[in-house]
Amino acid sequence: MNDSPRICLLMPYFGQWPFWMAFFLESCRHNPDIDWLFYSDCAPLENCPANVRVIPMGFPEYCQQVSRTLGIDFQPRQAYKLCDIRPAFGQIHADELQGYDFWGFGDIDLVYGNLRGYFTDARLRDKDLYSTHARRVSGHLCLIRNTERMRTAFQRIPRWRERFCDPQHQALDEGAFTRLFLRHKNLPPRLQRWLGRFNPWYRRSEFVEAFSTPLGRIDWLDGSRNFPQRWFWAPGSLRNERDGAREFPYFHFIVWKREAWDALSPEALAASSVFAASGAWSISAQGFEQGPS
Repeated sequence: MNDSPRICLLMPYFGQWPFWMAFFLESCRHNPDIDWLFYSDCAPLENCPANVRVIPMGFPEYCQQVSRTLGIDFQPRQAYKLCDIRPAFGQIHADELQGYDFWGFGDIDLVYGNLRGYFTDARLRDKDLYSTHARRVSGHLCLIRNTERMRTAFQRIPRWRERFCDPQHQALDEGAFTRLFLRHKNLPPRLQRWLGRFNPWYRRSEFVEAFSTPLGRIDWLDGSRNFPQRWFWAPGSLRNERDGAREFPYFHFIVWKREAWDALSPEALAASSVFAASGAWSISAQGFEQGPS
């Protein structure tokens, strides 16, 4: 019997699935004891693993559910605004989360490695929030303990109702929500930890850099800007050509998505999805390529 904490990642997503969705799903498939729950108006997913569930729902309908559950008038023009209300997902979807020990939120412009190898039972024993960034809540993957205290923690954000309802995106998940836990995030780490002793929210949270997002604002493992240029995925494993046998919990390819991949043929990128289930592939500025590491 598996007594590991049960985890559900909540992923409302509206519009159109990206071309790499087959790779995202394959990486979910190989984390079978973690669940993903989507709310979406996108087309049905092909070859969807058993641990990924999609509840068909239009964007206006989802916004109505948010309004009804939180008692606000939530009518954003763009789905990107949903990032601001991520800290409230646990409250919005409390019924669906019954029986889970942790809930979380994240992005889909990434692929997962061995998540349980990173979020071990021992690691998940003592804290209530787990961020994979050292200085802020990581919007692309954050785990939160499924308790009343943590489901309603978002209500400590100043003017949360007003800011949720403002149609402009405010990055509340990585900004205002972070400040509940890290009040002095730009201080030297030692001083930050010392001051955190006086903040019960900080004491019950973990902010550890997982180095999931190369080419971004955070320097790499050795403090340099020398980032890995190719990542290798195989069932239960995610590593890169720079860091040897070190495994990573996930790879967030937001920079390549925004920049390098814009110059690639959309037809070639879409065609790459046919080998997502082949067992091994790599990711680089040139997109996805088939083959073992």
